[in-house]
Amino acid sequence: MSDTGGRANESSQHPQARGDAWPPEVSSALRWVHDGQRLVEQTVAALDDDVRLPSALPGWSRGHVITHLARNADALVNLLEWARTGNPAPMYSSRHQRDTEIEAGAERPLGEQAGDLAESGRRFAEAAARLTEHGWSARVTSAQGRDIPASEVPWMRTRELWLHVLDLDAGVAMDDLPDDIAEALVRDVASWMSSRIDTAIELRPHGHPPVRFGPAAETPSAVLSGPACRIAGWLTGRTSANELHRDGVVPTLPRWL
Repeated sequence: MSDTGGRANESSQHPQARGDAWPPEVSSALRWVHDGQRLVEQTVAALDDDVRLPSALPGWSRGHVITHLARNADALVNLLEWARTGNPAPMYSSRHQRDTEIEAGAERPLGEQAGDLAESGRRFAEAAARLTEHGWSARVTSAQGRDIPASEVPWMRTRELWLHVLDLDAGVAMDDLPDDIAEALVRDVASWMSSRIDTAIELRPHGHPPVRFGPAAETPSAVLSGPACRIAGWLTGRTSANELHRDGVVPTLPRWL
């Protein structure tokens, strides 16, 4: 599985897909990262010793998911250090390097993986604490080649932690996703989907403004409403549209990576 975060150029997105408050404030996203890191570490600590048990991601064991989370933290540290120093440091030298490191670490003993996860999380927190306001506005390049401000990096880590803790398939469910994170995820993924579908859709997450994505000039072919966490689950391919209230013809969404 690739890092969650590939999005189309923002200029092509439906104007309602994100709204004015995007990306989430750095302070909010760093709090979400802290809480997500703690939840992942607690979930991993409670696992059986065999990290080779399957995760919810096809072809990946729990060990793959844990190792990916650790290496993703280090990759995002590269971006934070790039922003702080001005010296370009890509997330990964190549896709091959990323995949090789995950495979190499996936079958390590649980204790070793848990320690690696915690240490990499601390490295991310320390790198974020070193960034000044100027640093957060510096431009870096994501693994998908997007030019982004460093202020998006905490949100990128938030997505990884809160989605992959579900993918461990170890007792944390979509309904455990905090509502504010779920709502931000809905807007983010809808933005990514907007240029990739040929029919307009309106989402109505409970307690939040509606989100419309797809061709801007079209009347929505479907309106889906429900808790933000369930809508986020459908958009990211982790739950079914059958769990939402639906009006109209619901299209098949492209796979979100």
